[in-house]
This record gives sequence, C-alpha cells and structure tokens, in this order.
Amino acid sequence: MMHMTFYWSKEVTILIDSWRTKTWLSYSLTLLACVFVPILYQILENCRVQLRVSAAKGGSPGGLQEPMIGSKISGGGGKWSAARVGGALLFGVNSAIGYLLMLAVMSFNGGVFLAIVIGLGIGYLIFRSDDENLMSIMDNPCACA
Repeated sequence: MMHMTFYWSKEVTILIDSWRTKTWLSYSLTLLACVFVPILYQILENCRVQLRVSAAKGGSPGGLQEPMIGSKISGGGGKWSAARVGGALLFGVNSAIGYLLMLAVMSFNGGVFLAIVIGLGIGYLIFRSDDENLMSIMDNPCACA
C-alpha cells in the first residue's frame, strides 16, 4: 500500500514496481541515484540557459556563428532556428526529469526527499549559482520549467 505521509524506512518503491528496495545496499544506491539525477537536471537547465543567452546575443554556445551549425530548419524563419529547437528539446527533457523527480518525492520516503533536495542544491551551487544576472532572460522560475 502507498504511504500518504512521510516515513523513514529502507523499504521504498520508486516510480515503478521493479525499483523496490529491501536492503540497506539497494536503498543507499537508490538514494545515490536520487542525488545524481537532480544534478543532471541542473546541468541540463544550465545548458538551456546558456543556449538561450547565446541565441539572444546572436551566436552559438561554442562561439560559432549560427549559420555554421545549420541555423534554419527547412528554410523557416527565426522561429525555427537551431537554437530554439535545441532549447525546446532541452526544455522537454528537463521537464520530464523534473516530473519524474516529483513522482519520486511522492513516494513519501524521507530519505528520498532529502536526497533529491540535496541533489538539487548541489547542482544549483555547482552549475547555476552564477545565473542571477541572467534571470531577466528566464521565462519561468518554476522548478519544472
């Protein structure tokens, strides 16, 4: 039966029935995964922000001009530039990861909750803490955006 309040136990089911922990080793490995996935989330969000900043400045993230990386898809206008399509793909992947993290937290296991929050904090500290001056470019400060 699914818990409806926070609990502290090594036995938890995360996302799918086959991801069930019963031993301290499997629980520890699950918590480690719950730290690394939010870090990946922050890395991808940083890539998306950098891509958007670079597109706003008229270049690509590597310093190349956009025509060198195939800037337009099917001859479309600026709406279909490689930077916008890449940003949309990163947004989609990041949103999916964010929702999976939310569902993992909804297991109501205290250790999983703390591991995800710690992972988000570490990822933010390492990859995103210098984004404060870029907030005017961001369209939504929500964690799932």
